[in-house]
Amino acid sequence: MADQLETVTVGQIERTFGVRGEVKVRPLSDVPGRFEGLRHVSLMGRNGQTFETSVTHVRRAGTRFILGLSGLTTPEEASLWRGGYIQTIRGSVPDLPDGHYYECDLIGLTVYTEKEQTIGRLEEIWNLPGNPVFVVRQEEKELLIPAAKDLVLAVDLPARTMTVRMIDGLDA
Repeated sequence: MADQLETVTVGQIERTFGVRGEVKVRPLSDVPGRFEGLRHVSLMGRNGQTFETSVTHVRRAGTRFILGLSGLTTPEEASLWRGGYIQTIRGSVPDLPDGHYYECDLIGLTVYTEKEQTIGRLEEIWNLPGNPVFVVRQEEKELLIPAAKDLVLAVDLPARTMTVRMIDGLDA
């Protein structure tokens, strides 16, 4: 589709939906109308596989969206993309103040400690009452890191990295 900086990850495929190969998607974008306006997307599988396709239809399902995608016509085809991501051309989004980021830009960052030890990949962000929590996974290991300014030392979007401070209770 385009390079990483020109694309934005707008959703994560949670599961298949129905018998026609539709997918249920958790939005990772807070840009109004982002899903309703989707026409062409790239699917990025958990195994690194990609698939360029077009969106045939979109409908809201509570806080999620149901998408029909060209080339996915059965639940079996759609299930191959479970847990994968939906990317599209970035388009215009408002700039955020320094130190603030769109959730969709953070998903997929490689997370390091301040001692340059790789922790894993930021795969989800849980929006909890106190503050968001970053879900970082490496193979079978999962680490939950509060999205607090004193723990997140640096975010480098062009390099696709995040540096965090480890504290007692957060074992890398």
